[in-house]
Amino acid sequence: MDQSASSRPTPPEELFSVAGLKVVVTGGTSGIGRMIAGGFAAGGAHVVVTSRKPDAVESTVTELSEVARDSSGSVTGTTSDLSSEDGCAAFAEWVQRDHDSLDVLVNNAGATWGVPLEEHDSASWDRVLNLNVQGVFHTTKFLLPLLRAAGTAQRPARVVNIGSINGLEPPILETYSYSASKAAVHQLTRHLAGQLAPEITVNAIAPGAFPSKMMRATLDSFGEEIAAGTPLKRIGRADDMAGIALFLASRAGSYLTGAVIPVDGGASTCG
Repeated sequence: MDQSASSRPTPPEELFSVAGLKVVVTGGTSGIGRMIAGGFAAGGAHVVVTSRKPDAVESTVTELSEVARDSSGSVTGTTSDLSSEDGCAAFAEWVQRDHDSLDVLVNNAGATWGVPLEEHDSASWDRVLNLNVQGVFHTTKFLLPLLRAAGTAQRPARVVNIGSINGLEPPILETYSYSASKAAVHQLTRHLAGQLAPEITVNAIAPGAFPSKMMRATLDSFGEEIAAGTPLKRIGRADDMAGIALFLASRAGSYLTGAVIPVDGGASTCG
């Protein structure tokens, strides 16, 4: 058994470094995805972001490239629709044009929907599940060759799925398809973790309340109450989200797989 890794402490700047890693962040132009992409860019990674909106991709690449330049990283991006298998395949093909390996895949692209139970229909249900669950599965599937090219048992490639605390416990809002989709993402994470080990780790982040387009209306209406009801008495910040993603992608997180990590100020665990 190789004991070299435990014989001498690794300096923190190496233990938590993401410099030089090739990283894909889906839905990386806004909200939680943008927070994560920004953290990787600041850490010197080579980041690919994708979104359905061309202007969002363009502005994110421009702004985060400035951040990445100071740390010898880079940011590129493209538009894609990850709600279909064909869309996921096309995106993976685009990534493969410039990259022969991939160290980190962050499956963040998602959608939500909330109306009274009687008003939920199959079209809105499918729209959420297709992107939030099938999108995660098919994007991972089509990028597997690049992840396998990068990963080894000693230094595995990483898949980080963005779930939600709404997938851990029932939400108050009537977002039935969203909460079901995030619970599915958590279980899919565990299933993939067992299948892809040891060369690839698969973990999920379950965010609580963070400022994002998806949460804007909720925070505008109930932000103070949500913060007051959270043990840490605040809404999540960009560094909170970037920090957990960087940990999972770095050497520090290499012995963790199949985990669903709530990042919610204690709301789901001790609230």
